[in-house]
Amino acid sequence: MDPLSLGVLLIVGVVSGFVNTLAGGGSMLTLPALMMMGVPADLANGTNRLAVLAQSVTGASGFDQAGRLERGAILGILVPTVIGAGIGALAASFIPVHLLKPILLLVMLGVASTLLLPKTKVASDGRGESKDGLTLFGWLGLFGAGLYGGFIQAGVGFILVAVLSGILRFDLVQSNALKLVCTGIFSCVALCIFAYQGQVLWTMGAVLATGSIIGAILSVRFTIQTSEATLRSIMFIMVVLSCLSALVI
Repeated sequence: MDPLSLGVLLIVGVVSGFVNTLAGGGSMLTLPALMMMGVPADLANGTNRLAVLAQSVTGASGFDQAGRLERGAILGILVPTVIGAGIGALAASFIPVHLLKPILLLVMLGVASTLLLPKTKVASDGRGESKDGLTLFGWLGLFGAGLYGGFIQAGVGFILVAVLSGILRFDLVQSNALKLVCTGIFSCVALCIFAYQGQVLWTMGAVLATGSIIGAILSVRFTIQTSEATLRSIMFIMVVLSCLSALVI
C-alpha cells in the first residue's frame, strides 16, 4: 500500500470509530473504502472486523471507566447475540464472492432504509428490562442483531441500539456502552472465523483499527458530555447519512 492509501484508511478509521461508538453505521464508510481500493467483498468484510473489534473494546472500556456500562446486564445480552453472530459469520465466510458483493450492498441499503422507521420510546428511568430477565421478544431481537452483525456488520450498531433502548429500555448512553460490548464479542467470533478462512488483510486492518481506536476515545468523551436529546438528533442524522452512503455505493 502507498502512503496516501494508508493515510486515507487511517482517517476513515478515525471517523468510523467515532460514529460507531456514538451511534452506528461506521462500517458503511469502511466497507466501501476498502472495496474502492480494490479489496474483494469477502476480504473487505473480514478485514473490517479487526477495526470493529478495536473500537468496540476501546469504547466499552471508556464507558466502563465513566461508570456508564451496566455490567450486570452483559451476560444475558451476550448469549443470544454471540449465537447469532457465529451463525451469521459462518454463512458469510462460505458464500461465493460473486454472490456476497450484491448481497452486501443490498442488505446495507435495506438496513439503512428501515432505520428511519419510528423506534419504541425509551423508559424515562433508563432501567433495562434485562435487570428483571430477558423476555422472548428481547432474546429474539438480540439474536437477530447478532445474526446480521456476524454476516455483514454494516449498520448493526443501529439495530443493537434499537433493541437495547426500544425493547430493553436502557437509555442511549447505556445502550451504546452495551452495544459496544456486543459488537466487540461477536466481532471477535467473526474475526476468528474469517481469519481461519484466510479472509483478513492484516496490514490494512491494523491501519483501520488504529484510526478506530482514536475515534472511539474521542467519541466516548463526547457521548458522556452530551444530552439525551442531542444524542437522538445525532442518531437521526447518522441514519440519514447511512442511507446516502448505501445509495451511492
